[in-house]
Amino acid sequence: MTRFDELDPAVQRVRMENTIRTYFDGCNEADVTKMASQFTSDAVHYFPPGLAGPWTGATTIAENWRRLVLDIGSAWSIERIVVEPESLQAVIEWTHWKTRLGGYLRGDEWYSFDPKTGLITEIRAFYASASDGRNEVTMQGFDYEGNGYRMTPPVERPHPDAEYAQTEQ
Repeated sequence: MTRFDELDPAVQRVRMENTIRTYFDGCNEADVTKMASQFTSDAVHYFPPGLAGPWTGATTIAENWRRLVLDIGSAWSIERIVVEPESLQAVIEWTHWKTRLGGYLRGDEWYSFDPKTGLITEIRAFYASASDGRNEVTMQGFDYEGNGYRMTPPVERPHPDAEYAQTEQ
């Protein structure tokens, strides 16, 4: 089988973007298998200080996101994406919707990909500002709506499997 890093850069670019988008689809669906299948087994997801990270292992990463979907109504949208096959890296700008809490968080993530398989090996998350309890964590003064960002979650919440779905509707 051909190694990922030996593929044509145009093919790498498409596969890297599709891997990230499939991971986000899995997050929004709370599908542990779909999410975990986008990572190497020993992948690491890093977070800003104070957020109980890093998360290590594909299944751990996926299970933690499923828990947040079911507990706080998490949903995610990708706002921007840049893929660089030459370095096997990508960066995205995203919104993490926390629908049960009535707020959202904006941020970026840097992705590294395995040269052999093209799976995600590492994510480094950066937030627009400190997650200090505010409902809307954004860059002060930036016109998100005017620049084409989503202002509502991309999927309906609560997730059907969320226990609070039956008690808060």
